[in-house]
Amino acid sequence: MSRLSRHFEALGALLLAVIWISPLVFAFWAAFHSTSDAVNFNLTSPWTLDNFRTAWEGAPWLRYFLNTFVLVTVILIGQFVVTTLAGFAFAQVRFPGRDVLFILVLMQLFILPEVLIVENYAMVSRLGLFDSILGVGMPYMASAFGIFLMRQAFKGVPIELHEAARVEGCGWFGILWRVYVPLARPTYLAYALVSVSTHWNNFLWPLIVTNSPDTRPLTVGLSIFGAPENGVDISVISAATMMTVAPLLIAFLVFQRQFVQAFLRAGIK
Repeated sequence: MSRLSRHFEALGALLLAVIWISPLVFAFWAAFHSTSDAVNFNLTSPWTLDNFRTAWEGAPWLRYFLNTFVLVTVILIGQFVVTTLAGFAFAQVRFPGRDVLFILVLMQLFILPEVLIVENYAMVSRLGLFDSILGVGMPYMASAFGIFLMRQAFKGVPIELHEAARVEGCGWFGILWRVYVPLARPTYLAYALVSVSTHWNNFLWPLIVTNSPDTRPLTVGLSIFGAPENGVDISVISAATMMTVAPLLIAFLVFQRQFVQAFLRAGIK
C-alpha cells in the first residue's frame, strides 16, 4: 500500500506540474507561430520571430524594462535597510514592549495588500509621489515577512561572536555590520529572490499609481499592450508575455542551484 501511495503521489505531483506549466508552454508555442497555427496546434508549421518584432515595435518595452529594474532595486534596497534594522532590534535589543510590537508587525502578514490600497493611494498623493517609481515602491519597503526572516536569522548567531565584538569595542551598528550581516548572507539572498520575483510580477498597485510610460513597469505595460481596444493577436501578446517573463526565467535556469541552496540555508521550505 505504501508503494502504491508513493506512485499516486508522484502521479499527482506530475499532473499538477503539467497543469501549472501548460499556460507557459502554450505562450511559448504561440509566440513563435502565427495565430492560426498556434490555435490549431499545427506541429508542422514554420517557426517565426515576426511576433517578437511586432510586439517590440508596439510599445516602449525598453523603458518598461528599465522602470521595472529600477523599481525592484529600489524596493529591495529599502527592504534590506528596514528589515535588517528591525530584525536586529527584535532579535538582540531589549526594550519595553518588544514582544507586543513584534506581534503587531506579524499581524501585517494576515492583511492582504489590496485592503490597504486606498490608504496607500492617499498617502502617496499627500507625499507628492503619485506617478513615480518611488511612489510605487514605498508601501512595500517595510515587509513583515522580511523582518521576521531577519529576526530568525539574527537569533541564530552565536552570542559568543556578539560578545567578542563588544569586547573589541564595536558599537551596535558595528556589531550588526561586521557580525550579523555577513552570517545572514544566505537569508538575504533567499529573501532577495522572493522580493524581486514578487515585485517584478506585481500588477494592481502599479496600475493604480502610474499614469505614464515613464513610470509604468512591465506588467502594466503588458496589460495596456494586450488591451482589446489595441486589437487582440494571441501570438503577438504571447511574444510580449515571453519578453516580460524571460529575465526571471533565464535567471532561474542559470542560478537554480544557488537559488535552492539559498532557500535551504535560510530555512524556507
